[in-house]
Amino acid sequence: MACARKFLFRVLQNNNLALKRSLAMSQTRRAAEEAVEKLKESNPYYWKYAEKIAKIQQTSAEEFLDRVERVVNPIKDGQSQARSYSELLNPKQELDKKQDAAELPHKKLSDIMKLELLADKSAEDLSQIWIEYHKTKEVLAATLTTAQYDTLMCRAKEHPIFLLPLPRSEGFEFFLLQFAANTVHFTPLLAYQVHHENAPECLTVVHYTEVQDKGVVLMRGEYDSKVLTAQEAQCLANELQMFYYKTDESKMKLLETFTKRPDEFKHTDLIKEVENIQLA
Repeated sequence: MACARKFLFRVLQNNNLALKRSLAMSQTRRAAEEAVEKLKESNPYYWKYAEKIAKIQQTSAEEFLDRVERVVNPIKDGQSQARSYSELLNPKQELDKKQDAAELPHKKLSDIMKLELLADKSAEDLSQIWIEYHKTKEVLAATLTTAQYDTLMCRAKEHPIFLLPLPRSEGFEFFLLQFAANTVHFTPLLAYQVHHENAPECLTVVHYTEVQDKGVVLMRGEYDSKVLTAQEAQCLANELQMFYYKTDESKMKLLETFTKRPDEFKHTDLIKEVENIQLA
């Protein structure tokens, strides 16, 4: 997620909080309280993780201030502070030492279905089998045409990282997505701001291309039910579809701005666009 860090620092720099570290011990507690108030103003989904943050704050106000400073001021004295992030939220578990040099492999289609049983099936049959197979499972499932998949991957090369707003009852929560080969990883923006590359994924969308020669690509999305409901995971998948393999000038403009002119990117423009989405 190193390239994601570069984009987000620039996109969010206009929204950085003006926090100052108090050197006097008598002022530390008050400074921590002010930091919390500014976090609340900066991210409406502070409340989702308020309990975890409060626990850190109460344990050591001085330590809490240090952690908040690293979140809202990632560059200090010309040096990145990213490697010093600690737990304000739960980070994902570290990889085994034997695997820390490479990403864990994703499941192959053969791990889900017997490929020999699909050999004589048409694209239409495959789509029906795929959807029926997942109806009783707590995952997302869909199919893409090869043309749609080619468009998706073409745009992914140009725009490998993006933000998607998820509508909630109290507003919108932003999620960071990043492409890695034929997989799309999603994580809450707040979690990424705290943990960077160690931020836990809440949704992983994999595109299986083993039967692409038949004109169809199979999509499967696995989500963390502690973070997303099935409907919310589906909403993010729908937004991915809208931005990455449908032709829409306004959405392409947002992708271009985020990637090439991040200083000009406005979260409010993204929210307006999503509010206007009409599923075909």
